[in-house]
Amino acid sequence: MTFNDNARINPGKVSRRGRNTGIAVGGGGSLLVIGLIIASQVLGVDLTGLVGGGTTGGGGQEQGQPLSECTTGEAANNSINCRIAAAADSLDTYWESELPTLGQTYRTTNVVLFSGQTNTGCGGATSATGPFYCPADERIYVDTAFYDDLRSRFGSSGGPLAEMYVIAHEWGHHIQNSTGIMEGLDRQTTGPSSDSVRLELQADCFAGAWVGAASTIKNDDGVVFLDPVTEAQIADALSAASAVGDDRIQQSTQGQVTPESWTHGSSEKRQQWFMTGLNGGPGACNTFEVATP
Repeated sequence: MTFNDNARINPGKVSRRGRNTGIAVGGGGSLLVIGLIIASQVLGVDLTGLVGGGTTGGGGQEQGQPLSECTTGEAANNSINCRIAAAADSLDTYWESELPTLGQTYRTTNVVLFSGQTNTGCGGATSATGPFYCPADERIYVDTAFYDDLRSRFGSSGGPLAEMYVIAHEWGHHIQNSTGIMEGLDRQTTGPSSDSVRLELQADCFAGAWVGAASTIKNDDGVVFLDPVTEAQIADALSAASAVGDDRIQQSTQGQVTPESWTHGSSEKRQQWFMTGLNGGPGACNTFEVATP
């Protein structure tokens, strides 16, 4: 997707941190598990061993620096950091108006860009963790080097919408957390119909809902953030969703597919629910009401 060059962007939802060499690993309990399970499946590496031991992860978080250079759509079209800032501004605007129509109250979130490693409310995170949402501090964490891996390691076609899909998916997790959808779920079980998979597919659906409305969302000046999405851009987003499907990751890392261990859903289902949201909006995203999501 392409931002309107003349659109004014509020970059206040995104901050940037430098390299932190004194991270605290561990703590966060089940909250850390959410992010690490997500990362483990995306990267094909078991990171859940970070849970337990070490110091608690909630303290000592470094302050991020604002992205003061990211104030226009033109900047967003030329810089990945600014593109994330602009996407966050659009996502915040969208959910602030959309959630009340669904009978919910919106609570905002923030995106932290980091390089190498950082502290979070869920414990320590490194670039190997991949993008994740931390319920403990209600923030999204992204090392943008992940986008290179998405193309080179996981085979996504890349592109701006593929990058923004990742942010929109994690924002979807914030919607789930802040509205109580995460409460009472059994995130210990796995498999195509598990609560973990339903949670991830719903986040994909929420991401699609934002994309479907994106070209109508206006900034505080009444100017639309984004130009209409093209079929090629949707294909890029679907490529990213497919690239991080459980079956595709397992096939590439293990040489076989074991559906009983899935936590995110198949490539086909991730694409399907993204399109469900794009065409039907967030009201069509109740993955917990269908027998097989």
